[in-house]
Amino acid sequence: MSTATKAKVTVILANLGTPDAPTASAVRRFLDQFLSDQRVIEIPKPLWQIILRLFILPFRPKRVAHAYEMVWGNDSPMREILLTQVAALQQQLILQYPEFELNIVPAMTYGNPGIQSLLTELSQNPQDHIVLFPLFPQYSATSSAPLYDAFAKWIPKQRNLPGLSIIRDYYQHPLYIQALAQSVRDFRAEHGVTEKLLMSFHGIPQPYADKGDPYADRCRITGQLVAAELGLAENEWAISFQSRFGKQEWVKPYTDVLLAEWAAQGVKSVQIMSPAFSADCLETLEELAIQNAELFLSQGGERYQYIPALNSRGDHLQLLNTLVQANLDALKQTLASKTN
Repeated sequence: MSTATKAKVTVILANLGTPDAPTASAVRRFLDQFLSDQRVIEIPKPLWQIILRLFILPFRPKRVAHAYEMVWGNDSPMREILLTQVAALQQQLILQYPEFELNIVPAMTYGNPGIQSLLTELSQNPQDHIVLFPLFPQYSATSSAPLYDAFAKWIPKQRNLPGLSIIRDYYQHPLYIQALAQSVRDFRAEHGVTEKLLMSFHGIPQPYADKGDPYADRCRITGQLVAAELGLAENEWAISFQSRFGKQEWVKPYTDVLLAEWAAQGVKSVQIMSPAFSADCLETLEELAIQNAELFLSQGGERYQYIPALNSRGDHLQLLNTLVQANLDALKQTLASKTN
């Protein structure tokens, strides 16, 4: 009597990406790939490629590589954290779903381990189902959508297509809000309370929001929910947007401008966090924790502290596990109904 084979299921935890090394050449390769994506830069491609190759790639990689050197450990912080998150979920979920041949794998939209290489591997080892989990709490066409695009290019080439689930985002999930709030409580229990809590999110150009990208509104909802969870008064917190690039208008308020305004108004102490990031990276560890600290202190502020991203906190891993479980449970029910 033959026994039923286990369904092959791959869960992809995907983040944005990072260079392979903190060197100008590695950063140049990464920026070339990242900034050539028209989801990220919507300027007409022929014009943008001239700008990119004449004015950005010859100069920016060296500056960015120096910034990476300041935060680099044995590897890029984002990649190290992603691999830790993958290992933790793999350990938990393998035990919870013995009926699946289950694999939890990392991927990056840009850089390594690359999503395209992973999809090539999956072509060679066909799966029954794939769960794509972009680790961006707030969906944006500039972050999550390129992963959709990768699948859109891959799908027409496949004959034996798997089932596909995508976890779009989780910006208002109760466990996410609770984990963010608890990270603030834990930090303040050790370091004390400041006059202001600033929740700084990665920015997008204002025209992208005007065309329908829901990201900025999702960020504002996240901020409101975290403030409510912490019981903060209206004058004790704010949200802002960081990491502007180019000269066009981006969604406001801008993090650096708001910090300067607060300092000018006499605010002496600020704690800052970035709920848009599931893992610390260059933009949090260098831009938020170092650059903006220097700005605030130079303008008259006296205390500036960065609250780390959720990274591999237990409550964050539980959130990720819960979101994946919901998809695996649905798949489990579907497969069970087919055998009845």
